[in-house]
Amino acid sequence: MEHNKILVADDESRMRKLVKDFLSRQGYEILEAADGEEALNLFYADKEIALVILDVMMPKQNGFMVLREIRETSRVPVIMLTARGEESDELTGFEAGADEYISKPFSPKILVARVEAVLRRVKSEEETVLEMAGIRLDKSGRNVTVAGEEIELSFKEFELLAYFMDNVGKALPREKILNAVWDYDYYGDARTIDTHVKKLRAKLGPAGDQIKTIWGLGYKFEAE
Repeated sequence: MEHNKILVADDESRMRKLVKDFLSRQGYEILEAADGEEALNLFYADKEIALVILDVMMPKQNGFMVLREIRETSRVPVIMLTARGEESDELTGFEAGADEYISKPFSPKILVARVEAVLRRVKSEEETVLEMAGIRLDKSGRNVTVAGEEIELSFKEFELLAYFMDNVGKALPREKILNAVWDYDYYGDARTIDTHVKKLRAKLGPAGDQIKTIWGLGYKFEAE
């Protein structure tokens, strides 16, 4: 199973055991923390943690504090657990970057379903977001950032960059690019690709150097 390591942070050992038992049966590997400080230490020590389940009321650092610190460096999904069901607490959690919020007592089966739903969503988002060479392209949101700065691309420039990044490291003949990005119904010539590549490189700035010209053939995107 991919994305199977989960950090569970709760000061109640009984609650940790309950969550661990149900998630382990589904094939997840569980790391346990009894307080906020331990949770952060485990999180920083293990780069393979795919999801964090945080109790709000924990000693040393509460769940909101832990979540805020995690969000400074990571977008790993976080599910908040709490005995409090007040709307203000839920808003605090979501504003701090929580992905889900479950009030105690809860059904372990519901927790498992929420975990699997969040991980499916993350996997789907990963497949629509390409990141390399300082360029981040979000297919679903149709936006591109370079070194954190959003840039404006035309429809075809976006499609062209997405095609290059989908085929990173491959030598792409102009005819193949034309067919893929402009489709088979386009009757122009390959020079339109050169024009779009020139504009795309200019908009990407230094990152545009990753689009290499292969003389007599076409182009290749290299993620250096």
